[in-house]
Amino acid sequence: MKKVAVVILNYNGERYLEQFLPITIANCNLNEVEIVVADNASTDSSLELMRDCFPGIRVIKNKTNDGFSTGYNLALQHVEAQYYVLLNSDIEVTPDWIDPIVKLMDSDPKIAACQPKIRSYYHRDEFEYAGACGGFIDKYGYPFCRGRLFQHLEQDNGQYDEPREVFWATGACMFVRADLYHQIGGLDDSFFAHMEEIDLCWRLKNAGYKVYCCPQSVVYHIGGGTLPKNSPRKTYLNFRNNLSLLVKNLPRYRVLPVIVVRILLDWVAALKFWKEDCTEDSRMVFKAHRDFYKRLKTLRQKRGEVKHRRVSCVYRRNIVFAGFLLGKKHFSELREKDFVSMD
Repeated sequence: MKKVAVVILNYNGERYLEQFLPITIANCNLNEVEIVVADNASTDSSLELMRDCFPGIRVIKNKTNDGFSTGYNLALQHVEAQYYVLLNSDIEVTPDWIDPIVKLMDSDPKIAACQPKIRSYYHRDEFEYAGACGGFIDKYGYPFCRGRLFQHLEQDNGQYDEPREVFWATGACMFVRADLYHQIGGLDDSFFAHMEEIDLCWRLKNAGYKVYCCPQSVVYHIGGGTLPKNSPRKTYLNFRNNLSLLVKNLPRYRVLPVIVVRILLDWVAALKFWKEDCTEDSRMVFKAHRDFYKRLKTLRQKRGEVKHRRVSCVYRRNIVFAGFLLGKKHFSELREKDFVSMD
């Protein structure tokens, strides 16, 4: 068994495998690292590419494309390692991207998951949207990152170069302890894609573990390889799954007040979409709410499996208010004392 397994979930990503897999292979010590491509029933020539150009890389073939969560859950049943690395196919890794994170996680068995610094592939001095330099949530469950508040991406000038505990690590490049991944049930299959990594990290925190960002490891991410940022389908998944993770992971006394506020704020977001002529996105918000209500019974059952506790790195204020009304665009403008442990 290798210490690290880098598992790339692929769906019709032949162009990314051809471009980035050789770089990943070159920047992994194959004596200690296994590289696996898990294919979600691609209909392009991904499998032919793997057979002809990368015969030494193990391929796990999922029979259907059931999304990011299920794709990984199925594949990781067949992968043995101490650490899994969930790596998007559209990421360019750099030399020595694995060792700093493994060293950090080896130093503290309570660190269950960790991410590197994520920079933009096309704007290489900027943070990338999906994870930047570690993820956080506010008291209403809105996610944001060091280096990215809403759509504003900061330049990386080394301002966030200290390793620190965060609330969530990006699924674009997440290191996670394999035993804990399976112990807490892996990614939630019902999420399909988007915010499933936040749910996973929250459950790890509820189980008493920590999540970190290690900026000494750097990767470059294209982003939007499966769903573009302006996709109504992505809008739907984000709004539906955000409400779902709140019901699952918040303590009982906070669920109702937080959900009520979030639904009202979601209506404001839908109105904003409509005024910006993004009518399909506006419609997706209400579709997400409808489907959230339909799955409430199942979500209540799932929350019964979670032992809720105080979790760290929660922004005790409203990031929407801070960003849109107070005009804050940089993570460093948020007061450190407002990041607290909350029930």
